[in-house]
Amino acid sequence: MLTHARTRMRIDWVRIAVIGLILAFALVANVATNIKFPGYADRFPFIGLAVWTAILVSIVFRAPEWNVIPPAFRGSIFLLSLVSTASMMPVEELPVASWKTTLGLGFVSAVFDNIPLTALAIKQGGYDWGFLAYVVGFGGSMIWFGSSSGVALSSMYPETKSVVQWLRHGWYIIVAYLVGFCLMLGLLGWGPDTPHRRGHEGVVLPAHFTRRAATG
Repeated sequence: MLTHARTRMRIDWVRIAVIGLILAFALVANVATNIKFPGYADRFPFIGLAVWTAILVSIVFRAPEWNVIPPAFRGSIFLLSLVSTASMMPVEELPVASWKTTLGLGFVSAVFDNIPLTALAIKQGGYDWGFLAYVVGFGGSMIWFGSSSGVALSSMYPETKSVVQWLRHGWYIIVAYLVGFCLMLGLLGWGPDTPHRRGHEGVVLPAHFTRRAATG
């Protein structure tokens, strides 16, 4: 890396525009689906179709690097298998959503890929979505296996698959995760999703863990 540190980098603005096009298609598809066809969101991959449409349109300007597909194919099958396995889990048997459960999900995310874990939590409902995004994202960084990027990098650098070495050199990530969670809980409080509140009216949350009504 240092050998080429002084080399002037050339930015391919066309490729950046292609990325922007893909993101725009995905964003429009997401918003349109949730506003116009909310009942069909789980029945048809609107966002996936939009992304592939953008990719096919952009081929005219910049062709994708198709040669990266074969090495990434095994990893894709692995992630799809995890998502499929998670979808078969009985949601009604999962622990009730709470700030304690959410804290534990961060550690689970480190050993169970965060994509199927997030899918399970969304299907169950009742979480504070800000906390959920924090724990599955940050918690997944505790070990290489916990995030899609970590799995992808480990396929390029097999030496990163040592959990012992990962924890030895990255122990401070666990500390930072706990500190960040406690700060969020103390400053923002626990605000579960509305359906969860309605379905668990008997659950009494501590006052300092509940958001004020004025903040939603």
